[in-house]
Amino acid sequence: MPTMTSCKPYLVRAMYEWIQDNNCTPYLVVNANAPNVQVPREHVKDGQIVLNISSQSTGSLQINDDELSFNARFGGQPRHLIVPIYAIVYIYAKETGEGMPFPPEDIEESDEVESSDVFNILSEAEEPEVSKSPLTAIENEEPPQAEQTNKAKSRSHLKVIK
Repeated sequence: MPTMTSCKPYLVRAMYEWIQDNNCTPYLVVNANAPNVQVPREHVKDGQIVLNISSQSTGSLQINDDELSFNARFGGQPRHLIVPIYAIVYIYAKETGEGMPFPPEDIEESDEVESSDVFNILSEAEEPEVSKSPLTAIENEEPPQAEQTNKAKSRSHLKVIK
């Protein structure tokens, strides 16, 4: 069986196009402490940075299989940013909060985190104008046999990378 490449760059490109096609502003949440990330460090908060990657805010935007790169201005200063695909934590529409979180990848040291914390990154980084997320919590509607398997899986596989 052949080894498949990561689908993450394809999903990032698709989400970017979908957000732009719906006349919304695509934003990225990036793990700024991941290796090879080149972003303005003065705008990093709690190890993350939120970037507006709309076509109106960037120049020479390229999303390839290994990295996302573009030119932008921060405080009037031109910068060239490079974000490895593995450092992308979330892509979302600023106006609606709709988007796609990505589980953190094993890069170096990390702490385990509950899967719901990935969605909380948005609220810590920047509030969307309309709503945080179209997702709603559903109370325990699982069949009884699912409760037994869920007890064994009490820890999430998602991790926060510092």
